[in-house]
Amino acid sequence: MTRLRHYLGAGTLAALALALHQTAQAAPEGQAIINAKCQACHTPEGNNSLSRISHQRKTPEGWLMSIARMQVMYGLKITDEERRSVVKFLADKQGLAPSETEGVRYALERRLNTVEKFDTNFEQMCARCHSGARIALQRRPAAEWEKLVNFHLGRWPSLEYQALARDRDWFDLAKKEMVPELAKRYPLDSKAWSDWQKNRPKAESLAGNWSFAGHMPGKGDLAGSMSVSKDGADAFKVSVKGQYADGSPFSGEGSAVLYNGYEWRGAITVGDVTMRQVFAALNGQMQGRMFDKAHDERGLDFVAAKDGTSHVLGVQPAYIKAGAETEVSVVGTGLKGKPSFGKGVEVVSVVSETPERVTVKVKASDAAAAGERDVTVGTAKGGSLAVYKDIAEVKVVPEFSISRIGGNGGSTPKVQGSFDAEAWGKGADGKPFRIGVFPAQWSVEPFDDRAKEDQDVKFAGAMDAATGIFTPGDAGPNPERKMMTNNAGNLKVIAAVDDAGQSHKGEGHMIVTVQRWNNPPIP
Repeated sequence: MTRLRHYLGAGTLAALALALHQTAQAAPEGQAIINAKCQACHTPEGNNSLSRISHQRKTPEGWLMSIARMQVMYGLKITDEERRSVVKFLADKQGLAPSETEGVRYALERRLNTVEKFDTNFEQMCARCHSGARIALQRRPAAEWEKLVNFHLGRWPSLEYQALARDRDWFDLAKKEMVPELAKRYPLDSKAWSDWQKNRPKAESLAGNWSFAGHMPGKGDLAGSMSVSKDGADAFKVSVKGQYADGSPFSGEGSAVLYNGYEWRGAITVGDVTMRQVFAALNGQMQGRMFDKAHDERGLDFVAAKDGTSHVLGVQPAYIKAGAETEVSVVGTGLKGKPSFGKGVEVVSVVSETPERVTVKVKASDAAAAGERDVTVGTAKGGSLAVYKDIAEVKVVPEFSISRIGGNGGSTPKVQGSFDAEAWGKGADGKPFRIGVFPAQWSVEPFDDRAKEDQDVKFAGAMDAATGIFTPGDAGPNPERKMMTNNAGNLKVIAAVDDAGQSHKGEGHMIVTVQRWNNPPIP
């Protein structure tokens, strides 16, 4: 195990949050630890300000990575308890406003198959070795961005010889073009941060009962309730109780810590699996992702609303075929009154109803126009139902993904692939619209002639035909393969959806590659 992996892993912050709730009251004060531990290298500037440290703003994960870097590269001696306190202190004092994390929260939520979309120059200059989100999730003045450029070249001098660097004067361009651009795009001081500091809500407002809805690839929709109770300063005890659409339970208990007024980090044991929670808690709602601590590729989308509000969180299932009758559930809070599913869809009967869940039988008329409709229950809004006549296209989600070989006696487990078959239709206006996730039969095929020649389908792993979960092959050389190479592969992911006897196919692309040894909280 490398020193970096010893200090820092993908689940480190959530583990840190789990422990923090136990010591929130007794933990040494963050500023005192910084003064004692950091002044040997960071120059005091007055008013508890230190060089470098006081001129940056980051997420909790960002500060955790910075402290781990000090441990690994410069020999900082700090206990786990002290590190927890410093991360909490800095994330609260020098964090990001909610609006400053919009569009890049996928990195915090461990959505590692996200294909980023930044401008070309930014991608080539700054996001070749790590995600662009890592940059976008921090704020610095120009002088600090320049120091970061110098740090990169000092620590990794070979970066100037890499592709997309050796064809240009990388260092000169980084200093003269990228530093001003980064300082403009991601400045230390901003109105958003100033406003957030003035209006940051109290953590106590999160205590209470919540209703949640979610979806997990390979498993399906789920819904239930979450109980949150105070357990110290910015710390909570949490319990969840719900079930998947197939009836299997989703229940467990754990704890969470709130950073900077909205960054919720939790650890919940569901069955025999410890799951991390990375949510943004804002305006009476929580939204984000829960994922397996040991396998962050196994995760579910999560949205919740607190009791006392009136909101539709989801409709399960969220589609119906014109002329068909089916049972659907509306999940939310404050659900009281008549449910409405839009023009051409009538409620045949009410199966059950509570303030958190209304289950009804609905029928779509043969003449119902294809497209999405807003769903309401009394005054509660927020959901939608898609009415379709035919499936025009099936998309494999994610369209591009990476899985990784592993295990076989090695220290790094396999990273699975998880897929959904997303059906799309054409509305009355001829424009495409998303129908929803359909059951599918799954398979893999060679992506190209080389993959066929190398028998990648045979060696790279196995696809579960019913769930869309791909399990890669074992790590290490394979004597059965040409030149004893490993079990990497280049595959098509095929989803076959049956709709009333009509078959529709969608296709995605998956690279099965080698282990990832360096797996920090922000990729």
